[in-house]
Amino acid sequence: MARQLLMLCLAIVLLVGCRSAATGMPAASATPGSFTLTSTAFAHQEAIPTLYTCDGEDRSPPLRWSEPPASTKSLTLICEDPDAPVGTWIHWVIYDLPPDLRTLSEGIPPDEHPTVGGTHGKNSWRRLGYGGPCPPSGKHRYFFRLYALDTTLDLKPGANVEQVRKAMEGHILAQAELMGTYTRGK
Repeated sequence: MARQLLMLCLAIVLLVGCRSAATGMPAASATPGSFTLTSTAFAHQEAIPTLYTCDGEDRSPPLRWSEPPASTKSLTLICEDPDAPVGTWIHWVIYDLPPDLRTLSEGIPPDEHPTVGGTHGKNSWRRLGYGGPCPPSGKHRYFFRLYALDTTLDLKPGANVEQVRKAMEGHILAQAELMGTYTRGK
């Protein structure tokens, strides 16, 4: 009986291991978890203050997040506007942020390697760093998405969002999201 139980346990372990190998992700990570992303400048689904837009100082907003999964090796932040008339507009890409980092202060400079850590990618203006909301008309949504990864991306500075997303495939442990809105004054 003990031998049959041992064989059954071994079969389950092998089956789970095969499933993991087929998906390229650990079985426990098949569905990414979540953690929280917030800002002291605006609440989720609320207006982004003008200071953080092209109508203000175009500074990156302050962000903070809760503890990502323990196995996190790096963090990646992507900010995008899906309401742009030319398709999704990328406002900020920063990757390989240290896993123990919990905040980004406002006004992160557009350096290739900011002092807080990480590496800047290029936004849709083809520039490094943050480019704030600047919608041509109407109310737009801006999604700040923070990804906890089980690896570092090791991409050179200036990678575009497609390169970053491709490098993240199969490595996302958890995702946090904060969405703000902005409408330009008349």
